Amino acid sequence: MTPQNLMLLPLSTPKLSIGCPILDHCLGGGIACNSIIELVGESGSGKTQLCLQLTVRAQLPPSHGGLGGSSIYIFTEFSFPFRRLQQLGNLYHASYPNLLRLEPLEDIYVHGVHDAQELIHVLGDIEAFIAIDHTRLPVKLIVIDSIAALFRSQYQTTPADLKRRSEMFFNISGTLKGLANKYGLAVVVTNQVVDFIGPHHGVNGVRLGNLESLDTSGRRVSPALGLAWAHCINSRVFLARHEKSIEVDIRNAPSTSICSQTHRTFHLVFAPHLAYASAEFVIKKEGIVGVSQ
Repeated sequence: MTPQNLMLLPLSTPKLSIGCPILDHCLGGGIACNSIIELVGESGSGKTQLCLQLTVRAQLPPSHGGLGGSSIYIFTEFSFPFRRLQQLGNLYHASYPNLLRLEPLEDIYVHGVHDAQELIHVLGDIEAFIAIDHTRLPVKLIVIDSIAALFRSQYQTTPADLKRRSEMFFNISGTLKGLANKYGLAVVVTNQVVDFIGPHHGVNGVRLGNLESLDTSGRRVSPALGLAWAHCINSRVFLARHEKSIEVDIRNAPSTSICSQTHRTFHLVFAPHLAYASAEFVIKKEGIVGVSQ
């Protein structure tokens, strides 16, 4: 491997398009394979919407921004949104009738887990599942939604428990990176946020990535699981939302009315070889779409 070849690696890595040129541009072309990307944000920020969108788009051929593969979706909290996934599958099949099968959901494999140890066990089963090649399309995307839910109450804040938790982080991320590199997969995990009180710059006084602070819904936050988990991922995207009051004219009304409007922003916090980028986006029936400035 020569230095010249190393410089070409980021360009040669297959990428999964989000389906929006604006958001793909923020990521240098899309979700990169052979690595772990994290989507972090508060509840309702669009994390799950984007993950569902990616599982359908992954089935498209590379010529149309997909990976020509199936997906494994691991959910860790609430009930899985099958109805929304079905809606997206139908919309994408209507847009690409010759490229997607009539039932795109048949190439998305869904599994629920409830704790970190179970996830480790399931990831072992996934490797066997991929190796035996049971699927119609090769598995090209793994989604874990969300990673933080697995550690919410299982570990305490004692030094011994924090050490065990960090070891579990590296075990999970090491397994995921091994699968990504061995089979050329894209791995997407979602993470939650917690309210942050501390130094003005960075997390615990350490700046992590392109942003000095993360702000959403009028409050400062930080990604759950702390710095130990941040070192386990390759890229991080922050999905922020803010409510803004706007005046609306109502026909035949004597005065204007004040309404609340949600503004959403896609921030690239850190990623190999990429500078900071951001874009506003909206959630439509067809999925997440960037907004031109």
